[in-house]
Amino acid sequence: MQYSIGEVEELTGIKAHVLRYWEEVVPSLSPMKDIGGRRSYTLRELEMIMRLKHLIVDKKFTIEGARDQIISESDLINQHANLLMQFNDMRAELSDLYFYAKKNHL
Repeated sequence: MQYSIGEVEELTGIKAHVLRYWEEVVPSLSPMKDIGGRRSYTLRELEMIMRLKHLIVDKKFTIEGARDQIISESDLINQHANLLMQFNDMRAELSDLYFYAKKNHL
């Protein structure tokens, strides 16, 4: 689903000019723009805006601190995803070995 800047403003309570500023400061917040320059936010971007709002309003982070926290969290998620992929690869290899050994009565 895609959201206009007005819809994001309504859903989050963050004014459009603040959203545009956050786009300049937070590199991973970059909604698509149509030929007329109208922004279209994804659900992931909406969730990021809600996370930024939480960090800034509730946790009293600066925008730069919130940006750094988001980047740090993204790096951690990527590390976990890589570990999960490695785990799944090893599990598949072990499963293959098991079925090979079972088939060949080893």
